[in-house]
Amino acid sequence: MILELMAWLQQWFGSFNLFNYVTFRGLMAALTALVISLWAGPAVIRWLTRLKVGQAVRTDGPQTHLVKSGTPTMGGVLILLSVIVSALLWSDWDSRYAWLLIVMTLGFGAIGFVDDYKKVVYKDPKGLA
Repeated sequence: MILELMAWLQQWFGSFNLFNYVTFRGLMAALTALVISLWAGPAVIRWLTRLKVGQAVRTDGPQTHLVKSGTPTMGGVLILLSVIVSALLWSDWDSRYAWLLIVMTLGFGAIGFVDDYKKVVYKDPKGLA
């Protein structure tokens, strides 16, 4: 999306050519994802805590891990949000590789959701393992 805007602005300002470099857009996408996760992180954690999606802790592990009981799980929602929004902002929408990245990220996110769902709903600390 940003690439299209910068291509239009490049007609008048040559410095916007910088946005044509995939390395620059990759760096900016990483920084954008970081900013999104830092900005949305506290709100997502409060939301997950309010939903009471805490993870059950295995009893066969170290006793020090018992303090993790009730820690909000499904934090992948925050990662997916920041990565997908950043990818949509900075990628070339005509590139099939960009769409492949987005689809594969959502696929791995779905696997993580099923794993966390089993942990929370069925109180199975092993999840998909």
